[in-house]
Amino acid sequence: MTSYMDYTSPQTEFAYDLNNSTFFKKDPYNYINLLSVKQLNTLGNSSLLDIYLSKSNVVEPHYHQNASELVYCISGSAEIALMNPFTNEFLHYLVQPAQVVNIPQGWWHYEMATVDNTHLLAIFDAPIPEVIFGSDILRLTPTNILAYTYCLDQEKLENALAPLKDTVILGPPSNCSYNPVQGQSKNMQKPNQAPMQQQAPVQSNQVLQSNQVLQPNQTLPSNKAYQPNQAIQSNQAKPNQGYYNQMYGQQYYQHPY
Repeated sequence: MTSYMDYTSPQTEFAYDLNNSTFFKKDPYNYINLLSVKQLNTLGNSSLLDIYLSKSNVVEPHYHQNASELVYCISGSAEIALMNPFTNEFLHYLVQPAQVVNIPQGWWHYEMATVDNTHLLAIFDAPIPEVIFGSDILRLTPTNILAYTYCLDQEKLENALAPLKDTVILGPPSNCSYNPVQGQSKNMQKPNQAPMQQQAPVQSNQVLQSNQVLQPNQTLPSNKAYQPNQAIQSNQAKPNQGYYNQMYGQQYYQHPY
C-alpha cells in the first residue's frame, strides 16, 4: 500500500488498460506494453512489462539497476539468459507456459522467443523499473575509449557500430541488412490463435551449456535432461571478493518509462 496516497481523492486510479501504454513497438507482432506508477497511481512498489514476441526476436541485453525482475511465460516459449556476476557464468533457461525465471537486481540478461506468438510478463519490485540497454552502452561510449581499452582497431569498431543510431530494445532491428527475422516468421499465425508447436520437443526450464549459443530459427536440443535450478559448469575464473558487492544508491541512467 502506498501510504502517501489519498484513497478518497477523485484522481485515485484502480484500473488500467495496458493497450493504452505501449513502451516500444517493432511491428504488429513484436511490442512491449508498460504498467508503472505513472500509469496507475495506486500501484505501489511494483510494475510490469507485457512482452509479445515472434520467433527469434529478442529483448536486447540489458539490466535494471533499481529492480529485480520475475519473467513469467504466458504462452509460446523463450530462452531467458542471465549472467551471474558472482561466478562469471551465463545461465540459459528455456521457459514454456506457467514457468518463470527470476533475474536479481542489476544482472545482465536478455529474452529471445523460440516460437511465434510468445507472450511474456516481466514483473518488477519497483514502481518504475529503470533500465540500461546494451545498445546504448555500445553507441554512447566513445569508440576511441573502447578501442584503446580493449586493444581494438578503432576504424573497424566505428564501422561495426555505425548502424546503432538509436536504442534497439527489440532486435534484430527491422532495417538490418542481414536480418534473419523480418518481424514475423514465414508461417506466422494470426493473433489470438493457439501458439505454434515446435518441430522438435524441448525440455522445460532447461539449463543450456555455458558455451552454447541459440542461433536465430534454431530449435533448442531436446536430448538434455531437465535439471531445474542447477548451475551450469564453467571454466571461467571466479571474480574477486567484493566484485559485485556494491549498492545501487547511484542512479546511472533512468530510461523514460
